Parts: sequence; structure tokens; C-alpha cells
Amino acid sequence: MSQPASLGQTPSQTVGPFFAYGLVPAQYGYAFNSLFGPVLAEARTPGTPIELRGRVLDGQGEAVGDAMVEILHADAQGRYPASPAEVATTGFRGFGRAGTGTLPGHEFAFRTIKPGVTADGQAPHINLILTMRGLLNHAFTRLCFDDEPAANAQDPVLVTVPEARRHTLIARRDNTAGGLVYRFDIRMQGEAETVFFDL
Repeated sequence: MSQPASLGQTPSQTVGPFFAYGLVPAQYGYAFNSLFGPVLAEARTPGTPIELRGRVLDGQGEAVGDAMVEILHADAQGRYPASPAEVATTGFRGFGRAGTGTLPGHEFAFRTIKPGVTADGQAPHINLILTMRGLLNHAFTRLCFDDEPAANAQDPVLVTVPEARRHTLIARRDNTAGGLVYRFDIRMQGEAETVFFDL
């Protein structure tokens, strides 16, 4: 009886190398249109324009170059887009995705507007979904803003996180010559590991 052949790794076992071609091809220079990209708002979109920048860091603190970050958030009035017609009217998509393989330092970067307080009283926040090598399932987290301390103190999700770890969910404001930037690193393991949610 012959021995079974040694089986190699298949795409379902690691996601990192494959998303660029199919999910964000324009960012990586492939000749295909991306359904979603890193720009969620146009110049005409009501609200405060912001840029969200950060890195995905592994357990050794090294930036991961083959991760993909997806973000979802409300508009400046705290509402999520309800239809394609609304997106066409406001220029706000509410959802975007970016890889970490094309910018210096393996950063991700999004151009959007700062979200408002949602109807359920949550502080202004951005939901993040992370896909990367070694993860068989997406990881879910979110960020709040360091210039919203009063809203953060009453946020029904943030207050469920142990106080010593809440800082891992706070984006830091940086007023730059190019505009308002919020910086948020996602730490997968180790000291100051980002809080992830079981959804």
C-alpha cells in the first residue's frame, strides 16, 4: 500500500498572500477595479475630513506587510449610509479597505470623515476588521478618539473593556500640515495587545 502524498498549504489555510489580487487590486497595481478602497468620503461630504493611519504589529512588534484592514463607520451625523442613492448624494461610502503592503513602514491609510455619535449613544468610533497571515478567521476591533473623553467615558462598549486595556482602543489625534490625522496601531500579541471582540 502506497503512502499518501504530502499535502501542501492551500488558500483556505492562510489569507495573507491572496487578498491583494482579489480585494484591493488597484492599490497593488493590478489592472482590475477595486470594489472598495481606502477613500470613504469625497471633498463634498459633510463633516470633518480626517486621515486614519496605522500599522498592524506582530508579537515581536514588527509591522506586518501582508495584512488587510477594513473599516466601517457612521457619517458626521451618526448615521450609516442606507442606500446607493444616499452614497451618490453625500459622497460618503461608510466602508473601505486597505492593505499594508504598499505604503512606507507597512502602514494602512484611509481618507474619510470623523464619525458622529450614533443613535444608541456610542461614542464616535470606527469598526475595524483585520485579515492577515496566520489568521483563519477575521479579527474584529474598534477605535475611539482621544479628543472625545466625555463620550468615551460613557460609551457602552468601551466601558466593558478592563480599564487597563482601554488605551489599546484609542486613536491619537495628530494635527499635521496636511490635515487632521488619527493614528492607531493594531497589536496582535504581546505588551499592549489590542482588544479584539468575539462577534
